[in-house]
Amino acid sequence: MPARQSVSVALMFAVGSRYESPELAGISHFVEHMLFKGSDRYPGSKEVAEAIEGIGGELNAATDKEATMYWARVPGDRLNEAVAVLSDMVLHPLMDEEEVDKEREVIIEELRMYRDSPGDHVHTIFEEMMWPDHPLGVDIAGTEENLPAVNGTRMREHLATHYTAQNLVVVIAGNVDHPEALEATAPYLGDFRGGAGAKYPPAQSLAGGVNVQVIARPTEQVNLVLGTRCIDYFHPDRYAIDMMNTVLGEGMSSRLFLEVRERRGLCYDVHSWAGKMADTGSAGVYIGTDPGRTEEAVKAVMEELRRMAGEPVGSTELEKARAYLKGRMVLRLESTGAVSTWLGGQELLTNRIILMEETLAALDRVTAEDVMRLAHETYASQPLQLAAIGPLKNEDRLAGLITWS
Repeated sequence: MPARQSVSVALMFAVGSRYESPELAGISHFVEHMLFKGSDRYPGSKEVAEAIEGIGGELNAATDKEATMYWARVPGDRLNEAVAVLSDMVLHPLMDEEEVDKEREVIIEELRMYRDSPGDHVHTIFEEMMWPDHPLGVDIAGTEENLPAVNGTRMREHLATHYTAQNLVVVIAGNVDHPEALEATAPYLGDFRGGAGAKYPPAQSLAGGVNVQVIARPTEQVNLVLGTRCIDYFHPDRYAIDMMNTVLGEGMSSRLFLEVRERRGLCYDVHSWAGKMADTGSAGVYIGTDPGRTEEAVKAVMEELRRMAGEPVGSTELEKARAYLKGRMVLRLESTGAVSTWLGGQELLTNRIILMEETLAALDRVTAEDVMRLAHETYASQPLQLAAIGPLKNEDRLAGLITWS
């Protein structure tokens, strides 16, 4: 990206919360936190932060269900410093037990913060319903009950198992060519240990029948998630489900926004998603609404799901969704950070990089019949799950509303 003034470096590991045992749930996320607490060359969190912020850059990390990523974005002439900091963090962390104990309390407060936010916590409840008794159904940060079992020794074992050369993708984007990238990384990343890492447990089949779970709380709004399983990111229809989801609930011109919010005034926030993983995925709708209008809101959402699955999308609406998806991709990939994580994520999770031009061409091939078929295969052909937090009592009435027939 020769026109950019920044360079972004990401170290991406093929490990996340779905790799974890029940007693060590949250260890991937805990490790991510601890790597900012000091390393051999940067002995404390202050030194780690200043090493990047002191050259005008930014440093961060993220843990997901299938990947953990550490990244830095710095001025274009400071690539070597970024690689030095990131590599020392992941190769030589201190893992001081006193710092581990302090950070455990920080993560517990993080869990409590999300639990106190109904709009966030309802998604956790929904995932527990989608993947019961499975790592995919556990919060990425773990649980307050099991975090005391995660200590420095366990985290060092986690690093030895998963932070290996075969489990790592290093991606650099910006005004730098390949020989420069190799020269910058070779002195720092040659020490990575071998090993292919552990395997994750496959996703289990979703039990039949609709499922409703209500957490009764005296909130001003009912926060509600309605959805089910969807295809994985290897599936040939992955672009069609993205198009279906865009028509349904992405942006202010989507069906859900226009019908449920603008025409009926049932909510402030309503949107949909389609999230894909290696062997499964989830698709659904979130809405926050007045407790007295909950049933009306659920009926309105179901009407739109039935329309998506039963009627082809009109050509004008389909082309609008296509332009939305393509435009969002082009705009998002103007940043060196976005390019690095997009390309690196593909390499890490699928062992193949599909460039933007190929992705745009694949979106152009999606038809109205594809969209309707994916909506039917997703929402009409699988048992719907509903999670809600708010002053509600009658789960049976909600269950009756989300039966497809």
